Order: sequence, then structure tokens, then C-alpha cells
Amino acid sequence: MTSKALLTIACAFLLFPALSVAAQDDAFDAEQTYQATCFACHGTGAAHSPEVGDQIEWEIRMEKGLDTLVQNTIAGLNGIMPPRGLCATCSDDQLKAIVEFMLDSSL
Repeated sequence: MTSKALLTIACAFLLFPALSVAAQDDAFDAEQTYQATCFACHGTGAAHSPEVGDQIEWEIRMEKGLDTLVQNTIAGLNGIMPPRGLCATCSDDQLKAIVEFMLDSSL
């Protein structure tokens, strides 16, 4: 099996929990979805992402306003953060809830 095939399989396993969480709109849990889709970067600082809990980094980003943070989440940012983060099936409102969860956990 090629490394490209292995990477594709690995990504599928990583995204599966995100797909199932986002599909359950009635029972949407921003924290659970964050853990499944955002923690890989925002819990570790990977790709220079602001870590949840880093008050200074989130205060800097909040200077742009919540709407800008949500739009950056929806559209992606600087070619590093993919559009919609890693939650391709999340609605815009669900993404906003995740951003609010990260802010509440950081400020």
C-alpha cells in the first residue's frame, strides 16, 4: 500500500467522528465537536494555531471581532487552516458555536 493511500485512510478515520457529530444537529455539542475536529491544531498549537486556553493569543484575535473569527473559520485562513476547519459537515451556526466555545475556554 502506498503512503498516499495510507494517508487517505488515516484522514478518513480522523474525519469520521466529525461527520457523525456534526450530522446530529439536534444534539450538537460544541465541546465534543471541538475535541473531534479542532483539538489536533488548537489543542497543540500545530500550524501556529492559537491554543485554547492561551488568553493573550485569543485576545489578539478577538480584536478583529467575533464575526471575523467565524468568517475565517468558514473560509479558511492563510492557506493553513482549511475551510470549515476539519468539520466539513458543520453548519455556519455550529462553527460559530465552536469558536464561541474556544473563546469561552480561553478568555
